[in-house]
Amino acid sequence: MICTTNKAIAEVVAHLRQHASEADDRQIIGIVGAPGTGKSTVAHLVAECLGADAVVVPMDGFHLANTILDGTPLKDRKGAIDTFDVGGLLSLLKRLRSRDEQVVYAPAYRRGLEEPIAASIAVPQSARVVLTEGNYLLADDGPWAALRGLLDETWFVETPQETRLARLIDRHVAAGMDREAATDWANGPDERNARFVHSTRHRADRTIQWN
Repeated sequence: MICTTNKAIAEVVAHLRQHASEADDRQIIGIVGAPGTGKSTVAHLVAECLGADAVVVPMDGFHLANTILDGTPLKDRKGAIDTFDVGGLLSLLKRLRSRDEQVVYAPAYRRGLEEPIAASIAVPQSARVVLTEGNYLLADDGPWAALRGLLDETWFVETPQETRLARLIDRHVAAGMDREAATDWANGPDERNARFVHSTRHRADRTIQWN
């Protein structure tokens, strides 16, 4: 099982379990990486290893909807930092941090539909670990800077560039783009976003090499 056979996953799972054995608080972990690094995969694998104690809450649930983006310059850079509802993300993390509600419902992002879906993820009060993953959790521009204070730890996921680009192109094709357009988007808007994300890497508490 990957919980024990993959060194990177085994290490972070053991780390979270050790903390849970010593304290009864909730840990909120931010998992950061450029588009296509596999941060969602890492988050879900860690949650699977931890079982009912863990829930994944993706930052992508706070994408601005296409009805907001359509007809604006933002449409051509969907996925950039200014195409997210950072205020909504901050409000959710504050609620998860306070842990004073029986359940908090978080939005998810539906690939294929390419839209956020409200109240799709239930985070019960009993959940000891919340794994939130996204590109910009380590950004320190404007309101984004407040995110770091709501996270107990941040992990930065790194993947070889060739692998990352191949994943991105395949993802865009699966969402309906032709391969040429997918390649252009991966090497254009996605790559600009990736460079920004990498500029925040030094703020992370831990780096995970993910191939």
